[in-house]
Amino acid sequence: MKRMKKKHFIEVIAAIAIIFVLGGCSMLQSAINDIKGSLVGNDYTIFTYDNYGSKVLETSGRKISITGNPVKTSDYDSDGDVKERYELSSVITITVDGKEIESCGDTCVFVQKGLKPDVNFTKKSIKGKESGALSSYASVARFLNKYKNMFGKSRIVVIKSQLGQPIAAYSGDEVYWKIPKNLPKMTKLMIDGKALYIHRANFQIIDKDLLEK
Repeated sequence: MKRMKKKHFIEVIAAIAIIFVLGGCSMLQSAINDIKGSLVGNDYTIFTYDNYGSKVLETSGRKISITGNPVKTSDYDSDGDVKERYELSSVITITVDGKEIESCGDTCVFVQKGLKPDVNFTKKSIKGKESGALSSYASVARFLNKYKNMFGKSRIVVIKSQLGQPIAAYSGDEVYWKIPKNLPKMTKLMIDGKALYIHRANFQIIDKDLLEK
């Protein structure tokens, strides 16, 4: 009888342990699923920049997915009980045709094949003596005026580093943006049917007519 009770006790403990482990795995899997997605479209080129807008890496691929990396944190609820949850870290995993890039803090711009910048401000010949953060619209407009003739369409998208340094500018007639629900800390822009995803970057959409004639 005692052996039966001991066996039953062990089975109960094992069942509780399995439920706990599976529950924890399910919570983690759910958190990962909420922050994992693939870029919609065909081939992409990924440009990585530092905070000052200098390009540090360029790669391209056909199948690209982005995964956020959750970290487990603990807090207390109103009853004083410990409550665990998962929060999104600053690290993202970029999978390019089966190969991985771990990125933290850098600006990443994912440009769909066929979308070309009208102006690339990272080239020394164009960047020239311009320096410092261009945080306001007025300063950006002044910066763009001398390149106005390069933009062939009615709206201009200016991608900037986190410190406000212009990286590239695109023009299009149909331009809009949205926040994808399944991609971590990403913004998706559509420029005349072509996608441009940005991670940790600033951008402005400016009507060309606002620039000086």
